[in-house]
Amino acid sequence: MIYLDNAATTWPKPEDVGLAVQEALMRKGGNAGRGGHGAAMQMARLIHQTRVDLCTLFGTNDPTRVIFTQNATHALNLALFGLMRPGDHVITSSLEHNAVARPLYALGQRGVEVSEVPGVPGAEFDLAAYRKAFRSNTKLVVTLHASNVTGTMLPIREIGQIAHERGVYYLLDAAQTAGVFPIDMKRLPLDLLAFPGHKALLGPQGTGGLLINADLQLEPLIYGGTGSLSEEVRQPDFLPDALESGTLNGIGLAGLGAGVRYILTEGMDKIRVREQELCRKLWEGLKKIPGVKLYGNEQVERRAPIIAFNLGEMDSVELSYILEERAGIVARAGLHCASQAHRMIGTLDQGVVRFSPSHFTTAEEIDAALQTVRDLAQGLN
Repeated sequence: MIYLDNAATTWPKPEDVGLAVQEALMRKGGNAGRGGHGAAMQMARLIHQTRVDLCTLFGTNDPTRVIFTQNATHALNLALFGLMRPGDHVITSSLEHNAVARPLYALGQRGVEVSEVPGVPGAEFDLAAYRKAFRSNTKLVVTLHASNVTGTMLPIREIGQIAHERGVYYLLDAAQTAGVFPIDMKRLPLDLLAFPGHKALLGPQGTGGLLINADLQLEPLIYGGTGSLSEEVRQPDFLPDALESGTLNGIGLAGLGAGVRYILTEGMDKIRVREQELCRKLWEGLKKIPGVKLYGNEQVERRAPIIAFNLGEMDSVELSYILEERAGIVARAGLHCASQAHRMIGTLDQGVVRFSPSHFTTAEEIDAALQTVRDLAQGLN
């Protein structure tokens, strides 16, 4: 198998991730916060260490403001439904994943006003239109950091600065960038950051989180046991307990912590440069193949490590199926849960095939993928 679907979930994981999961599963035991015995305390310390590691990675210093969730979608829902109320106004972009677009649609049905900043290929976020979108009741701006379809990155510093100038919170969806691009929450104008644990952070599936950088109060998405204030029926109002009801995925978070420590040790810049080199090789090779159409900015070094393409008029799902059948190449195809982005680039009917290497991908695997597409193109001509 040639695995080129790391934008969906990374594979393989570093060896330490698997070992950390095994250690937690077989030797740690216990339910963090549920009891004062040794097993519960062991798991609590393990989970706290993962919070600390994430603070180091994202440039924050308060582990209590690292809220663990099932995934980035869960984190985004926690932020959006926890903050927005009927009569509030939110600004977003036309590139958003359904993890943002669908919650905003649901909130719109409940009386929240939603404005979408339009984009066109080559100018994916219109800052002039964005400035004009603010209203007296604007409470939040929410955007992705990089498109999961093309890898295009938005100017998040400028977006956040403009929001803060108007006294508005900024929520960032870092699904495609957390663990690849440096995100320093001390230096960037970010109030809320949603991240998945299983993508570039190299942890297991079923992990993710929300970092809260601002002094704001979110309404819990889930109420229940937290292991604290158990004598009271009201939900605790302090973090992280207020937003973390129920048993956490301690075993998964052990793996997430190991993934984060791997990145900190290996070096994020080293990982990113390697992935961008592989994307450059893919881009240069694909653009020489007759019938291939590439999407996104040609400067792959300024994008998330994603290459989106089509071959002639072939349906992207069919092409992906052939790639796997012929050469064991695993890629994502279709609409990638981001219909607005596909409308913008004109691929709503065809979709795109997405190659997304990791730093574990070899140059030989990239060569094999390019040769397979080349052979298919020759067969169509």
